[in-house]
Amino acid sequence: MTSGFGDTSGFGDTSGFGDARSNGDTGSNADTRSNGDPAGFGGGDAFDVQPAALSEGDQIVSALPAVDETEVEATLRPKRLAEFVGQPKVREQLQVVLESALGRDRPPDHILLSGPPGLGKTSLAMIVAAELGAPFRLTSGPAIERAGDLAALLTSLAEGEVLFIDEIHRIARPAEELLYMAMEDFRVDIMVGKGPGATAIPLDLAPFTLVGATTRSGLLTGPLRDRFGFTAHMDFYEPAELELVLRRSAGVLGVQLTDEGAVEIAGRSRGTPRIANRLLRRVRDFAEVRADGVVTADVARDALAVYDVDELGLDRLDKAVLDALVRRFGGGPVGVSTLAVAVGEEIETVQEVAEPFLVRAGLLARTPRGRIATPAAWLHLGLMPPKSGIAGPTLFDT
Repeated sequence: MTSGFGDTSGFGDTSGFGDARSNGDTGSNADTRSNGDPAGFGGGDAFDVQPAALSEGDQIVSALPAVDETEVEATLRPKRLAEFVGQPKVREQLQVVLESALGRDRPPDHILLSGPPGLGKTSLAMIVAAELGAPFRLTSGPAIERAGDLAALLTSLAEGEVLFIDEIHRIARPAEELLYMAMEDFRVDIMVGKGPGATAIPLDLAPFTLVGATTRSGLLTGPLRDRFGFTAHMDFYEPAELELVLRRSAGVLGVQLTDEGAVEIAGRSRGTPRIANRLLRRVRDFAEVRADGVVTADVARDALAVYDVDELGLDRLDKAVLDALVRRFGGGPVGVSTLAVAVGEEIETVQEVAEPFLVRAGLLARTPRGRIATPAAWLHLGLMPPKSGIAGPTLFDT
């Protein structure tokens, strides 16, 4: 099944999240195809895809992309399913879906990828297009504000094209309802006029494959979720898988990375390839400036100490939250608003950036009465936990 768009086996020089074009054109229009031809979107309405990004002062171990990382991430993205590291179940299932579609010479069912940020959902979407030899177009849920925006986008799709909608749970409700019919019947109804004289004009669409990505699958409505023929959840990576990611990235970047250095970085990467690649680049900088350029375990350990990333992957904010919870509030329980004031951060920053990993690492517990430090948190700070441990729920807890 060929698309006629030249070589779509890889994605050449892609800019990553904002404008993924195989010819390296890095414009701001988020209507991106693998041949780099931007569509007009009905009179020039552009879909400006700007996913949540980090500023320079944000966490080095955050799974969100930094503002200057899109081009670097593009060079590190795997181009084929065989190159994709980790997620063995998802890869196997997706391979069956794609090979079956190629055998029938038909577009595959719509695909939904869910999971925390930084695990490779965008990379998999690009790989789907590459494996099918089809054009690829990228946009995001927040960019589709009106049903007309989505209709203009859908009617401009070529046959077999892969449309990727990142953060699809944030798409506007009128646009989502229009998407139902487009996904099922490859047809949209355009309303012309208002009031009693309004008329619905049906427009047929070329068969396409929608790949949706979400970090919050629970926010998807039932009707939208049910229209995806294949749904995959991506889990955090094991350290051994991250070591493979790091070795591949080191080869692409030309970094001399020892096995021990890969183990040291992988253990502090929070199970997330994006964080592992970010730490690799920072350790590479340290090795080039203060060592001989080779990333060994000792060099990695010294470099990550400079960047304030400890052996569990905790950074300054994580340790500040734990320290305030343990030393100032005796391990809790304490409300998140009080905890945010204690560390000098916004409530949303504590909830969305620090707490998820602390909970997953078993260092913090969320209870109806507030946040509580676990015994592991006390031990990580070099303190003895109280003998009573974490207090259980009371009669008044809900």
